[in-house]
Amino acid sequence: MAFSDKSCKDFTIELASKASVPGGGGASALCGALGTALGNMVGSLTVGKKKYADVEPEIKATMEKAEKVWRELLDLIQRDADVFEPLSKAYGLPKETEEEKAHKAEVMEKCLKEACSVPMDIMVKCCEAIELQKVFADKGSTLAISDAGVGVAFCKAALLGASLNVFINTKAMTDRPYAESLNAKANDMIAKYTVMADEIFNGVFSRLTK
Repeated sequence: MAFSDKSCKDFTIELASKASVPGGGGASALCGALGTALGNMVGSLTVGKKKYADVEPEIKATMEKAEKVWRELLDLIQRDADVFEPLSKAYGLPKETEEEKAHKAEVMEKCLKEACSVPMDIMVKCCEAIELQKVFADKGSTLAISDAGVGVAFCKAALLGASLNVFINTKAMTDRPYAESLNAKANDMIAKYTVMADEIFNGVFSRLTK
C-alpha cells in the first residue's frame, strides 16, 4: 500500500518508527499537500457566492491548479520512499577492498542524485502552492481567511523541510559542481518563496487581529 493511501494514524506510527521510510521528505510532501488542499477549501467556500461572483472564474482556475499540485505532492510521498531505500542500502555496501570502495562510491553517487530529485520536486510544488495561496488569501471568502493562512504556513514548512533533504544529500556528493547547482536552485527557491509565504501569512494575520 502506498504511504499516501494509509490512514493518518498508520502513517504517523510508521513515521515515528525506526524504519527508514517514510521520513522527512515524505512528511514534507504530506505537509505541502495538506496546505495546498486548505487553499482549495477556501476556494470551495468562495465559489457560488454572489459576493464573490466577480472573482469566481479566477478562483475556479486556481482551484484546478491547486488540486493538481496537492495530488502530485501526495504521489511524491511514495516516490520519496522509493528513491531513499536504494540509498539506505548503498550505505551498507562493503568497502574492504579498493574494488569494493570504488563500487560503493559509484553506487552512492547515483543513489544520492536520485534521492535529491524528489525533495527538489517537492520544493518546486510547494513554490507553486505558495503562489496559489496568494490568490485564495487575497480573493477568497473572508469567512475562510484563516485557512488560507494555515495553508501557506504549511506550504512554507514543507518547502523548508524538503530543502533539508536536498542539502543532506548534496553534502555527501563527490560531484561538487552538480551538488552546488542543486544547492543554488534550492536556496533561490527558499529566498523567494519564504518571503512570499511570510507576506501572505502576515497579511492574513493582520486582517484577523486588527
